[in-house]
Amino acid sequence: MKFRNAFLLTVILAVIAACGQPQSGGQNFDFAENNGSINLPDGFKAVVVADSLGYARHIAVDEDGDLYISLREAKNGSGIVALRDTDGDGVADRKEYFGKYTGTGIDLHNGYLYFGSDTSVVRYPLEEGELVPSGEPETIVGGFPIQNQHATKSITIDNQGNLYVNVGAPSNACMEQTRTKGSPGMDPCPQLERQAGIWKFDANATGQLQTGPEQRFATGIRNAVALEWNPLNNQLYALQHGRDQLSQFYPEMYSAEENAALPAEEFFLVNEGDNFGWPYAYYDQTRNQKVVAPEYGGDGETPVEEGKYEDPIMAFPGHWGPNDLVFYTAEQFPSKYRDGAFIAFHGSWNRAPLPQQGYNIVYVPFEGDSPSGDYEVFADGFKGADTLKSPGNAQYRPTGLGVGPDGSLYVSDSVEGRLWRIVYTGN
Repeated sequence: MKFRNAFLLTVILAVIAACGQPQSGGQNFDFAENNGSINLPDGFKAVVVADSLGYARHIAVDEDGDLYISLREAKNGSGIVALRDTDGDGVADRKEYFGKYTGTGIDLHNGYLYFGSDTSVVRYPLEEGELVPSGEPETIVGGFPIQNQHATKSITIDNQGNLYVNVGAPSNACMEQTRTKGSPGMDPCPQLERQAGIWKFDANATGQLQTGPEQRFATGIRNAVALEWNPLNNQLYALQHGRDQLSQFYPEMYSAEENAALPAEEFFLVNEGDNFGWPYAYYDQTRNQKVVAPEYGGDGETPVEEGKYEDPIMAFPGHWGPNDLVFYTAEQFPSKYRDGAFIAFHGSWNRAPLPQQGYNIVYVPFEGDSPSGDYEVFADGFKGADTLKSPGNAQYRPTGLGVGPDGSLYVSDSVEGRLWRIVYTGN
């Protein structure tokens, strides 16, 4: 349709601008005051979709915009919360809890909702139009080791129906006596047999068991809570939580300042068979190289043998705590954000006694398989204070990310259970 009346067109555009509608179908969103206590770039606004959900973790969004959020601890006796917005204002007016498992990983594939508990991956059948699954869950993979550190099972599914599962290391650095000053690292590290890596399974087959290295896709990854398949180039990506306590265990080698900064939080492009070096090495972003870990004879300076381990495609400051990753393939946001990666940093405890850092969402531009420029902070203000001494004092901690069918970016919080929906309005 072509407008013949220029004045009428001007009036219509002015009304749209005044309403602050996003470029996503003309909904009248109920934008939160001060964006729900977070800071966003100019032209972006946020809706608080829901509050007090529980200890919210990762997010799955279906093609109708329904949301499924994993919970680290049960609320109302359940480990998943489902949300639906029926009137188009962006705020969820249906909230339903279900599922007997708690955990982190969550994804949608071929009409099923997949969920990663600490010891298994299950799936729930979803009927068309149904918000809460009516059927019982099926176990896709079981048999993961029971562990009291880094038990989180984040998951992602590729376009061939392969399921990738993070199995974190049950320790800091595979020491003979865990987290004990002066204890050497075990060599070889037995934890690498069934942990500290990414395992690959068939997403469409039930009753599988994690049995050992024959199912392993990649190794030498301490804990990759942020795990995502990129549909643009059909590649797997992950971010590692770097090891802790360098200065506590080796004060003669590392100062408190170095302990707060090292090692890097590493961003990996993960190919089958890759080895990223944990526990034998870590990445020093100040030197731009992997160095030998002190538990294995390192002195904070000695680099590893060239080519022995894979390097990251990008390195972030230490102890930011990367907890989720999503590639932005939608078109609602300005073109500079398209095809790049958003990363949620949850924060960590190991920067103490120095102030905490992270607690933000960053954007990484991509070209092909790799970043095309430096990262930039996209959203912050979550921690609620300019200086934060302890993670326990943070107002919010961004944990999960999801992209809606209209291109909105969703962010979950693990403290208050808040969920934000970020849209671009241009004003």
